[in-house]
Amino acid sequence: MSPSDDAVPLHLLRLVSPSLPVGAFSYSRGLEFATEAGWVRDEATAREWILGTLEQSYARLDGALFWRMMAALSIGDGDEFRQLDGWLAAGRESRELQLEDRRTGEALLRLLRDLEVPGALRAAGQMLTYPAAFAIAADHWQVGSAAALKGLMWTIVEGQVMAAIRLVRLGHTAGQRILIEAVPVIERSAAIARTIEDESIGNVSVAMAMASAWHETQYSRLFRS
Repeated sequence: MSPSDDAVPLHLLRLVSPSLPVGAFSYSRGLEFATEAGWVRDEATAREWILGTLEQSYARLDGALFWRMMAALSIGDGDEFRQLDGWLAAGRESRELQLEDRRTGEALLRLLRDLEVPGALRAAGQMLTYPAAFAIAADHWQVGSAAALKGLMWTIVEGQVMAAIRLVRLGHTAGQRILIEAVPVIERSAAIARTIEDESIGNVSVAMAMASAWHETQYSRLFRS
């Protein structure tokens, strides 16, 4: 066993587990409409959609602000933390994305309060984004910022792959291939989030924003809107 084996953040494994009761499985982040429109139709296009939106959009908004929120929590700067969370909330481009963020954030905060996590108890009555709630959890259980950032990104990729398996009817082996190919993309995306300048932070995924908005009125839906 190498010394690094002891450094595995086991609490992070719990936070990224699909069994975490926050309801994230109910949302497709625009993927359901993208499938209906034929933009995503097979393993290759699913991989392009999922990994492309992670690196070109999620890393540059959610990831970047999450990284800064973790830094704010580490020094006890609650005002900075709330300002960053407000910035992230303002970046949601559709009502559906706002609703997903609000409800999953509420669910995670409720769980953390039930577990008597002090940061969540102090946030009682506040409406936080899901990444902000995740940051509170990671900070409480002393998960390192870099590991927490990659873990948060993993939850997004895994959730999208599970949605693609249902929507595109990919096999589980195809889903595993996408997850394997996600590893270097998550590494690159985390590096972007850690190094991007404040003035460059922003959501640039026009296709995902449009797909999410159109999904709200899609005739037949498996996922919530």
